[in-house]
Amino acid sequence: MSEPEKPKSKYIAVAGNIGAGKSSLTGLLSKHFGWEAFYESVDDNPYLADFYEDMRRWSFNLQIYFLSSRFRHQKEMLENNVSLIQDRTIYEDVEIFAKNLHEMSLMSDRDFNNYEALFHEMSHYLRPPDLLIYLRAQVPTLVKQIQQRGRDYENTIRIDYLERLNRLYEDWINKYSYDKLIIETDDLDFVNEKEDMGKVIEQVETRLFGLFN
Repeated sequence: MSEPEKPKSKYIAVAGNIGAGKSSLTGLLSKHFGWEAFYESVDDNPYLADFYEDMRRWSFNLQIYFLSSRFRHQKEMLENNVSLIQDRTIYEDVEIFAKNLHEMSLMSDRDFNNYEALFHEMSHYLRPPDLLIYLRAQVPTLVKQIQQRGRDYENTIRIDYLERLNRLYEDWINKYSYDKLIIETDDLDFVNEKEDMGKVIEQVETRLFGLFN
């Protein structure tokens, strides 16, 4: 008699603009479902300080570092065959942040084309999330939440920068072809309100464990 098949591990990712609540939701869903949580880390990035000093000079180096480290990180995560949830995806690096630097003329056409070509080759080795959760928030909501968490290096973020990122996020999520769940967060407080968190959990459960999944 054969052993019962083990349930397939789940790979969930949370995407969204700066201040949308990705890290908070990652932690809350990890705790509720028993998933292992993986967070974006910028503390050990050797290019970040140089980038803020001279964005045009260091934009390509910074984005290549993000791309390679996130690719390596994802490979290591999925090798363990455990259910996990990830704060921010590798797709956001190319579709949002590198593209924005290019549009702002902070990354040259040559560098951006090189970067995109590299990502395209790497994408063949990526496993897309079983579910991508996109936290949609308008700029006033983002500004409020950025101010509440009080990170010094975020004090210089401009409203027009957040607006540019929001536009790129919307362009990306509209063409994203894998399974996704869009959560409107402007009227939600899933950190402090249990009822709001319950609504999010219900939506996630329906998409992952519903009758037709």
